[in-house]
Amino acid sequence: MRTGPGGDAADPFGTEALRRAVLRAWTDSPARFREDANAEEDLVRGGYRDRLLVELAQNAADAAVRGGVPGRLRLELAGDLLRAANTGAPLDAAGVQGLATLRASAKRDEAATVGRFGVGFAAVLAVSDEPAVVSTTGSVRFSARRTRAEVAALPAVAAELARRDGAVPVLRLPWPADGAPPEGFATEVVLQLRAGTRATVAAGLEALSAELLLALPGLDTVEVVLDGALRTLSAARSPDRVRLTDGDTTTDWQVARRTGELATDLLTGRPVEERHRRSWTVTWAVPLDEDGDPVPLTGAQVVHAPTPSDEPLSLPVRLIAPFPLGPDRRHVAPGPVTEALVEAAADTFADLVAGLAPVPALLRLVPRVGLAGAALDAALNRAVLDRLAATSWLPVAGERDLRQAPARAAVLDDATDERIHALAGVLPGLLPAEWSRRTDGPALSALGIRRIGIAEAVEAVRGVDRPVAWWARLYAALDGADREELAALPVPLVDGRTAHGPAGVLLPDEALPVARLGALGLRLAEPDAVAPPAAQI
Repeated sequence: MRTGPGGDAADPFGTEALRRAVLRAWTDSPARFREDANAEEDLVRGGYRDRLLVELAQNAADAAVRGGVPGRLRLELAGDLLRAANTGAPLDAAGVQGLATLRASAKRDEAATVGRFGVGFAAVLAVSDEPAVVSTTGSVRFSARRTRAEVAALPAVAAELARRDGAVPVLRLPWPADGAPPEGFATEVVLQLRAGTRATVAAGLEALSAELLLALPGLDTVEVVLDGALRTLSAARSPDRVRLTDGDTTTDWQVARRTGELATDLLTGRPVEERHRRSWTVTWAVPLDEDGDPVPLTGAQVVHAPTPSDEPLSLPVRLIAPFPLGPDRRHVAPGPVTEALVEAAADTFADLVAGLAPVPALLRLVPRVGLAGAALDAALNRAVLDRLAATSWLPVAGERDLRQAPARAAVLDDATDERIHALAGVLPGLLPAEWSRRTDGPALSALGIRRIGIAEAVEAVRGVDRPVAWWARLYAALDGADREELAALPVPLVDGRTAHGPAGVLLPDEALPVARLGALGLRLAEPDAVAPPAAQI
């Protein structure tokens, strides 16, 4: 416990001076008090109304980045007290001022941090009127009750306080506090929950997923302790994989990232402090099954910017990108920055797909432009589809290590493994049979992949020079196809000629002396080519 000369809590962060300045401003301009109260209420009821755990995790990740240590967060709910302890850089005077100042983040010059607006801590007010932050360097507390008492003593503001039924901007007046974080942690947020909020907090802790760590690269571990029961979420990262662990469940995710800097002119219309944050990182991620194949996400997805927004995403993958947000902090603001990041996201999506194993599940990642949920989603779908059309990521039948772009690819109607194997050397760019399912038709059409019917395939084999055994395999593969589509199918004859269709071709009997009949000029099929089941064509 830290105490001052008179036995009160020490004030290493100068909170008394901060309070005096704010109270003086409210006295000089009661409208300023009203403005602060309205702004804080907008944040609590609007943009950050359900962001408590996300914001606590984001702050923990940023503290770890600033401290240059592995990020660890412990969220513990016991009774009506929620504690969030984290490693990393401890609280400092700039951090306290940032907590107590609307829209003035202490992280504005730290490009690697996630927080960027200076308002996320307001999320704690959704559940608590008495938030405290205790750290190894000192502690502060905010209090609706004490703020209300201070404001009530200001004659110039008393009328507005009464009009607001005692509601005050809680985070404008910090007080020094006692306490220290648990051993091994640098800082702890302590929230005495408001009556009626515990069930919501408990449900949020139960639902908290390790997927949150995809958007917070500075955070490696989250320990969730709910009424004494511990559940650990963790992330182990490599350049193109992230292994997420949630209790006893582990899932690998394939990730693709690109980084860059925005051109200065793109930021002209953005708020001043955003113009200095030119660097960006775009990440796409998709879970993998035990074989390393992609498992498209199910259910409604949203754009993460970088934490969850309200922007719908129809692509069944996770997108994390620093899109500029509007005043509500829930939706992406349109403009040149967003347009540039959409293009970067499309390039990165192509990297993701090209880095995955070539399995038919990839077709489920292809955008359906007509199904976009909003303007941003539609723009992403169009850009992603353009990149996929220009990227070599599709397999080539019979060529294990070769990849091709959609413009070179083709699918065979009514494809089977046998038909694809027989025709692979004749029809360039043919996709394997499992890529030709009619259920994948919308994705194949969106990519502009050419469909080849059996009749067209038959036309393609006319004039090709192949051994008799190849023709036998082709005929066997085409068994069961529509006879009309096979009308022009070439048939090698016993005398070396080729008939341009099976009509009028005689099938040899096993007892016939085929070699001696060739001189008669009969249209007699080569026996080795038309042995059953080929003879049924």
